[in-house]
Amino acid sequence: MSADVNVAEVTAKAKVLLEALPYIQDFRGSTFVVKYGGSFMDDPDATVRTRVAHDIAFLAGVGINVVVVHGGGKAITKAMEESGLKASFVKGMRVTDEATVAIVKKTLDEIVNRDVCEALAAANARPKALPGDTVLVCQKLEADEDGTPLDLGFVGDVTEVKVKLIKKEIADGFVPVISPVAEGYDSKPYNVNADVVAGRVASALRARRLFYMSDVPGLLASPPDPASLISTLKISQVDDLKKRGVIDKGMRPKVASAVRALEEGVQRVHFVDGRLAHSLLLEIFTDKGIGTEIVNG
Repeated sequence: MSADVNVAEVTAKAKVLLEALPYIQDFRGSTFVVKYGGSFMDDPDATVRTRVAHDIAFLAGVGINVVVVHGGGKAITKAMEESGLKASFVKGMRVTDEATVAIVKKTLDEIVNRDVCEALAAANARPKALPGDTVLVCQKLEADEDGTPLDLGFVGDVTEVKVKLIKKEIADGFVPVISPVAEGYDSKPYNVNADVVAGRVASALRARRLFYMSDVPGLLASPPDPASLISTLKISQVDDLKKRGVIDKGMRPKVASAVRALEEGVQRVHFVDGRLAHSLLLEIFTDKGIGTEIVNG
């Protein structure tokens, strides 16, 4: 062995690989859906996005079927401002008139999706751009998650996922990258919450894991204290956390989508901080994990 080799460092790396091995063997051939979002997507420092892309490429490289669903809210708002339109939100959801939905579709399909695909390709993955309205069908969203009626314009709720089209790309060795736009029953494009899209896609594919990559550590029992991270959460505990305000604002649609996905066959849902180096791999391939997992029970 070369004198320049640090034996302790090499041994530590070998231990990490050995810890990961049973997970790699167990997950090979499984389908994972990764929701790629949060402010880290908009960070001027591309390092974070690059790390996430390499994590996804690693998953694909060890035989896991990865499907990516991306967001793009900030990019849409920026594009609207450049077009002289002002963004408007109701209960955290974007009001989307006909002019806005055209900008939404163009921004998500031609800018954000392209950027995600380019990052994955640079990491030696094989991304395949799938505009959402080629694989997603929706009805107009007419109420919030609590059943309160609302009209947001061209905002939809996914009713069908064209599974065969997605599975064909997976079978051909690609990583499908889906934008959160769906085709309405009127054949027009509709803006759809990306968290909801990820949940519906995971359910339709009977994914083994669904990951929400965002800019928070996970679910915090005492926000914003990161030391209060909830490592494991059962569905039966969700309502109590909502009443206490622990699950609030932007986390509500994420958790609602997670619960529905679990009820429809997804085995586990994870909330992971995309800003942390290789957080996706640490959550999947280590015994402890670093985010929040939601499970049945």
